[in-house]
Amino acid sequence: MAEYSAFDVLGPIMVGPSSSHTAGACRIANTAMKICGNDFLSVEFLLHGSFALTYKGHGTDKALVGGIMGYEPDDDRIKTSFEIAKEKGINYEIKTTDLGEIYHPNTVKIVFRFEDRPDEYIIGTSIGGGAITIVNINGVPIEFRGEFPTILLQYKEQKGVISYVSSLLSGNDYNIESINTEKDKLTDVVTLTIEINKPLTENLKAAILDVDRFLSTKYVEV
Repeated sequence: MAEYSAFDVLGPIMVGPSSSHTAGACRIANTAMKICGNDFLSVEFLLHGSFALTYKGHGTDKALVGGIMGYEPDDDRIKTSFEIAKEKGINYEIKTTDLGEIYHPNTVKIVFRFEDRPDEYIIGTSIGGGAITIVNINGVPIEFRGEFPTILLQYKEQKGVISYVSSLLSGNDYNIESINTEKDKLTDVVTLTIEINKPLTENLKAAILDVDRFLSTKYVEV
């Protein structure tokens, strides 16, 4: 059973009205932007469950748009995020959908479209009190709450990857908060997610991310 702190229950300092539907939505979009990059041409928000039913009344839509612009849940600009996005020329669409019963009611799929690379998408869930879980990245099931700096690595199944990364981290006085692997059985591609206790230095970032053995690498600093 998941453990929650008093902060999770009471919620964060935020622009309201709802910690789940406003603050959580903003955090999902902000984290998704950090994962996929801010060089997108357009963004599509696909709202599921209660997000789809109540997004206008709870300001979920404004929070999502604010999130992709890098706003935090307590940023007063969320209230006018539509107007600011228009001024900045940010193109977005907000739609409702049914992502399926496996997803929590407070869930959104965010699709980023780029000029010179394939679309990317993130599925995130607001679990209450402003807390979130990223549950899918580009079709790969995943689970992290976006509370710590996170390393995301994809590679063809091979020996020694976890040892290589964990040795670099421990040798540089980092603690691993969580580590998770997910393997696609059809392609033998493994997604490795590592949450760490503090941001990577530039040298360590290069040592981990700029390695030929990885198919793709991402680093998310929250």
